[in-house]
Amino acid sequence: QVQLVESGGGSVQTGGTLRLSCAASEYPDNRYCMGWFRQHPGEEREAIARIYVNGTIIYSDSVKGRFTISQDSTKKTAYLQMDSLKPEDTAIYYCAADPIFATPWGPRCRSQFGYWGQGTTVTVSS
Repeated sequence: QVQLVESGGGSVQTGGTLRLSCAASEYPDNRYCMGWFRQHPGEEREAIARIYVNGTIIYSDSVKGRFTISQDSTKKTAYLQMDSLKPEDTAIYYCAADPIFATPWGPRCRSQFGYWGQGTTVTVSS
């Protein structure tokens, strides 16, 4: 069973920065596709950033230009650098991962993430 351990949440003022980390434990030989989601109170979880197996990165419009997702070379740890934070960024942030597997056409990941972190709270005050 893969465990995702998140860290880095906290409270900042508008315009501040935070960096979230997410480390996948267990099965040290696995590599993972990883992404970040967030959930505002009373709303559904939304995808905000994702790294695909070929290195392509996508962001939601709400964070594009302010947040940066990255992954270490082992593809076991993901980061979310959050700059120019706004009060509307206040949410619980979750990382997600799914193992990269080999196919005759190259490495692939499933479209759905199978593993999730416990969530870390980010609060941005005005």
